Amino acid sequence: MTTRTRRFVVNAAEAGERLDRLVVRHVPGLGRRGARELFAGGAVSLDGRTAVAGATAPAGSSIEVTLRDEQPLPEQTLPLDVRLERATLLVVHKPASQPTAPLHAGEQGTLVNALLARYPELAGVGYRAREPGLVHRLDTETSGLVVIARSGAAFDTLTRALRGGRLAKRYLAITATVGLPADGVVEDALGPDPTRRGRVRVVPNPSRDYARAAATHYRVLETTPRFTLLELDVARAFRHQIRAHLAAIGAPLVGDMLYGGAEWPGAGTRHALHASYVAWAGDRTEASFEVNAELPDDMRRLLGA
Repeated sequence: MTTRTRRFVVNAAEAGERLDRLVVRHVPGLGRRGARELFAGGAVSLDGRTAVAGATAPAGSSIEVTLRDEQPLPEQTLPLDVRLERATLLVVHKPASQPTAPLHAGEQGTLVNALLARYPELAGVGYRAREPGLVHRLDTETSGLVVIARSGAAFDTLTRALRGGRLAKRYLAITATVGLPADGVVEDALGPDPTRRGRVRVVPNPSRDYARAAATHYRVLETTPRFTLLELDVARAFRHQIRAHLAAIGAPLVGDMLYGGAEWPGAGTRHALHASYVAWAGDRTEASFEVNAELPDDMRRLLGA
């Protein structure tokens, strides 16, 4: 088990804001669930005293967050599909049904376990020991491309690009809804769904409720009597953004039962979403790259069904 500490000072603009929201903002990659776990475990202090999630603090207060991580175990037998390999970064293809990273200590079979077996230098790169080098993640049932940083400098460059919307990402999706406009954009703010754990929802009043602004651009690539193949462009995909946005326009993913999608017989819990493209224009520290991943066979068969 490794332990590290992150400290920050509440500024004037943050004074009076809930501590759990401040911790999420100042600890990249943590998320609201992670923040809840930290507060529940007494891992957050305010001016030297254990803090509670709903507390607020005046400007100048010192917040200290103790992060405990366990390094995942390398798994030599897990396959790994590398699409781009450089000294500073990787782009790999994750199959559907494989988690990107462990959610719990000791979990195996994830993309991270496979990465550490082949690239042990990833250990210690990134925000959390359980997510070594991960610039972003994919849902377990989403297939496609994931960008991995092999050094701290590359991680900083690529995560800044991701936050700034400069790491281009595209997805392919299949919905059982036909007759969609040829192209469009969904710009509904998204936040946790209080009625169903693990789900996000469109937030009609983001100024009142916790929500993040999000935009998903889509265009129709192919139609059949039963299905529509979409290409989606997102500058930065929040958790379940594409899934929730498509559901909001009445076009949920095939197989995505959490968001009301049509059944995909024989596919288990797989949903029809694939991260097909990632590109970076480059800067003086990291050269450009562009990687494509074709529509996987299972989604191609579904489209022809």
